[in-house]
Amino acid sequence: MPETIAISGASGHIGGRVARLLAPSGARLRLLGRNVDHIAPIDGATTAAIDFADPTTVAAALDGVQTFFFVSATESADRADQQIAVVRAAKDAGVQRIVYLSFVGAAPDSTFTFGRDHWYTEQAIRASGLAFTFLRDNQYQDIIPHFADENGVIEGPAGDGKVAAVTRGDVADCAAAVLDSTEHHGKTFDVTGPRAFDLATATADMTEILGRPYRYVDQTVDQAYASRAKYNAPKWEVDGWVSTYTAIAQGDLDQVTDAVQHLTGHPATDFRDHLETLTDKS
Repeated sequence: MPETIAISGASGHIGGRVARLLAPSGARLRLLGRNVDHIAPIDGATTAAIDFADPTTVAAALDGVQTFFFVSATESADRADQQIAVVRAAKDAGVQRIVYLSFVGAAPDSTFTFGRDHWYTEQAIRASGLAFTFLRDNQYQDIIPHFADENGVIEGPAGDGKVAAVTRGDVADCAAAVLDSTEHHGKTFDVTGPRAFDLATATADMTEILGRPYRYVDQTVDQAYASRAKYNAPKWEVDGWVSTYTAIAQGDLDQVTDAVQHLTGHPATDFRDHLETLTDKS
């Protein structure tokens, strides 16, 4: 009997694409999300509601599952604790392998504060004794245009640091390749785009290709916090926003790897090529 693969975040860009890619493989797919009505149907796949804040829903959703593609929860003050509980519930449910979507440079002292949650989750998975593969993605190319305000300005303390951003599509392709294989147990892959670029270059590319003016304005850390105070967001969230840029400035995100080519057989998408796809959709 083919194994059952559960995919969390199945209504999202990555989880949904992974599900579509695996559909022809013959695996039994269980598509997970907080609201199953938002999950696009796939022939032969089942759905289950899951809330990472409630481990009982995790145990029920993963009952009978052999492999769990674990797309991390939405950022929150207690995300690490939530995800550690998810790992325990997955093991108790009988899951044998976890493929976890982590982040480049995950560590307890990551400059990018949200990356710390990923490190604690990775440690919980290692301690569980389950088979695992970690896909540590870089920042998403898809999100960079959304850093800009209504005037096309990206402001942040990234300096002239570079980011080897990757598309969500390439990350999903890597995940599907790992899930459809037994060759990558115990491995960690840093998943990046084909080049690293600074935000001044990114905004120049956006201006040229998207057909409207964009520019990058470097800030000090103090300026970054002050400019975001208007959102009245909790400190942990603002720390994450600001450290998105300081991680770039520190050089934490500039390493380029061949993981996309290695895992999928196709080259990683360049940022300029990604931008061209946005013009195709307009």
